[in-house]
Amino acid sequence: MVKLNSHISSYNPNDAIFLLKDISDLMKESSTETREQAIQAGTHYSEMLPMEYKPSKAYMDLFFSSLQQYKHKLAIAVGVVAEQIIQTKGTNLVLVSLARAGTPIGILIKRYIRYQYNLDVPHYCISIVRGRGIDENALHYILEHHPKETIQFIDGWTGKGAIKKELEYAVHTFNERNNTHISHCMAVLADPGYCTSIYGTREDFLIPSACLNATVSGLISRTVLNDTYIGPNDFHGVKYYKELEQEDLSNLFIDEVTDLFPSVHSHIDNQLRYITSTYTDPSWQGLKDIQSIQNHFEIDDINLIKPGVGETTRVLLRRIPWKILIRKQNNPDLKHILLLAKEKNVPIEIYENMAYSCCGLIKPLKRETI
Repeated sequence: MVKLNSHISSYNPNDAIFLLKDISDLMKESSTETREQAIQAGTHYSEMLPMEYKPSKAYMDLFFSSLQQYKHKLAIAVGVVAEQIIQTKGTNLVLVSLARAGTPIGILIKRYIRYQYNLDVPHYCISIVRGRGIDENALHYILEHHPKETIQFIDGWTGKGAIKKELEYAVHTFNERNNTHISHCMAVLADPGYCTSIYGTREDFLIPSACLNATVSGLISRTVLNDTYIGPNDFHGVKYYKELEQEDLSNLFIDEVTDLFPSVHSHIDNQLRYITSTYTDPSWQGLKDIQSIQNHFEIDDINLIKPGVGETTRVLLRRIPWKILIRKQNNPDLKHILLLAKEKNVPIEIYENMAYSCCGLIKPLKRETI
């Protein structure tokens, strides 16, 4: 029997149920350098945790300024995605966000549906790990408790589409094994990689929750799948960072966007009409661009290329960047990217031949030994 500890976050318990195992007292973080060496030597990223740092004042200021700049756009995108979910799936729904970037977005969509339709749809947060699949114990739990509802997966944005591909494969495998009929459809706010059919925009814009790690994600770590801590009947693991409670902006972020719902109705309608009139099926154009970057920079491992504002942000926060590619100068969405790159002495290079506004390249450590 899987033990449920659904309150392992700083979010309101009514906003999300976390199907994750609390490993806060079991696991220590690895330094960025140690983690990078281990990942590139073959250790899976889900077996370790990156260090969670208290954000610098400059970076906190940038988060607040970007939130003020983009929260209106974000509220519109949330409404657009929520309306498409209702249109395609109906109201007998279960929202399932993919930890942890998907979690604040799932909460916002749940809040919008409650605001607009007076419906309180269940929202669960579960783990999916690139190369290792989705938490099947969590899926079984959801199906047991909601046998007649339709599942809608939610993430924050698409990069090169690795998680979308992982979700498609994992759900297909789960359905075959369990004779179920779960849809692998994944809704996101921003789909610059052209990977999915439900999106708020295909523009590569800054979603402010990408700016910070745990302090805008309910104070939880990224998820862990390590046999030392996670048994066959456990949910995937997660840590809660109690020591960062004074810096926590998770609920402020949610409330700032939610407060705008009453003022964006007409904008949501306009964006829905635009998406309907310009919609094209997923072309995976972003992945094609990434393959061109891989060839241009002679990078052996495509996983060392992290496209889009969100993924580039996370490279600068968690990994050892080699260089940052930007499509054009003076893009206001990239202020925080330039700030972080300057802090870490990471070179910036103009690269125009991509759909994304920027792309982070992780340093291939093996090159040093050649």
